[in-house]
Amino acid sequence: MAVKATQVGELDICCRAGRTVPGMVRSLVGFRLAEWGLSGVAGDVLLVAGELVANAVQSTPDREIRVRFTRESDGVVLAVWDSAEGMPVVQPVMELDDVQPDPLALEPGHEEGGRGLQIVRGLASDCGVRETEPVGKWVWAAVSC
Repeated sequence: MAVKATQVGELDICCRAGRTVPGMVRSLVGFRLAEWGLSGVAGDVLLVAGELVANAVQSTPDREIRVRFTRESDGVVLAVWDSAEGMPVVQPVMELDDVQPDPLALEPGHEEGGRGLQIVRGLASDCGVRETEPVGKWVWAAVSC
C-alpha cells in the first residue's frame, strides 16, 4: 500500500483491493477531516468513502485500486479508481411495499446489496463516474461543507 499526502494533507492511496481496505480508508479520511476542522461532515463523508471503496473492492478483488481525497473551497471530494470494465449501476429506490422477507438472508455467502450508490447520491452534493483508458473508471462524490 502506498499513501501519500499531496496538497495540504490531501490523500492519494494505491493499494490491493481487500476486505480491510474500506475501514483503513475511512480511518485515513477521518483523520484528514479532523485535521481540516471538518468534523461536522465526517459522518456523511465516511459513509460515502466506505460505500465507494467497498464497491471497488468487490468489483476488483486482489487487484489495485486507488483512492484520492481532496479538499475544495466548498467541501471535499472522494474519488475511487478500479480496473473493472463494468460501470456502476444505481439500483432503484425501494418503496416500503418492495420490502419482502428473505429466507436466505442469514445463509453463508448470501449477498443482498446494490443500494450503496443510492446512499452516496443522497449524501453527496454531486457525484459521477469517468471512464479511464485503457481500462477502469473513477467513481467520485463531492460533499459540501
